[in-house]
Parts: sequence; structure tokens; C-alpha cells
Amino acid sequence: MVREFVYAFGAVCPADGRHDSLVLPYADTEAMAMFLKEVAKRHRRKYILMFMDQADWHKSKGLKIPGNMELAYLPPHSPELNPQEQVWDELSEKFFGNIVFKSIDAVMDRLVEGLRCMKAFPDVPKSLTHWGLDKKMNMECFDCK
Repeated sequence: MVREFVYAFGAVCPADGRHDSLVLPYADTEAMAMFLKEVAKRHRRKYILMFMDQADWHKSKGLKIPGNMELAYLPPHSPELNPQEQVWDELSEKFFGNIVFKSIDAVMDRLVEGLRCMKAFPDVPKSLTHWGLDKKMNMECFDCK
């Protein structure tokens, strides 16, 4: 048996469902830095507060954080607090359930299809991640307007 891997990096704005992602061949500090740089570039006129779990490559001392971005970390072992986990669950269920892929390229094609769908239909990630935050906290996500 041969195991091959591909990694999807993603971030979602719960207020409007905007989803950014990159598919990379590895997950490490360098890949995380590429993802942060790309998100910062896509939203260069915004100040981004990105919440993430405490994976080693998220907290590495060598991680370069763009100037328009700040990172905040969720408590350990709390994936239910990370809105992006809801997006991963939806992708897994809708795009990967009960499918056997013949190659890593087929997996990547399906992954990219799912990520493009999330980007094209922001109401889907919003419905998964928003949780009625503006009503509960009387707040708006200033980054997403």
C-alpha cells in the first residue's frame, strides 16, 4: 500500500462566508507562511485577525506573519471552536463521502472542486460558521464589510 498526501489550508470569515484556500503538497512552517502571505495579499486593504489551532506549523518561531495580519490561537483540543473545521466537515461529507479515488490527482481535483464551490457560494460556509454571532454579541466583523 502506498500513501500519498495533499494538504488544504483554509480560512473563512463567518460574517460573510468568504473562504480562502490553498492546496499544497506539504504542511509545515513554510507552507503555512505561503498561505498567510496569500490571504494577506488577497485582502491587502484589510486587517486580518486569524484564529487557528495550535498545530506546530501554526506556532513556529520561524513563521513569517504578514503586516496586515495577527494570529490568535484557540485552546488545545477544541476543534469545535474553529469555524474552519465546519468547512472541512462539509467538504468531507459532500465531496469525499463513500468515494474511492484511483490517484492522488483525482483526490486533488475533487478537493479543488469542493474549495471552488465554497468560494463560489459563500452562503454555504457562512451558514456553517456564523452561528448568529452578530445577534448574540451585537457585533459585526469589520474585516468582512
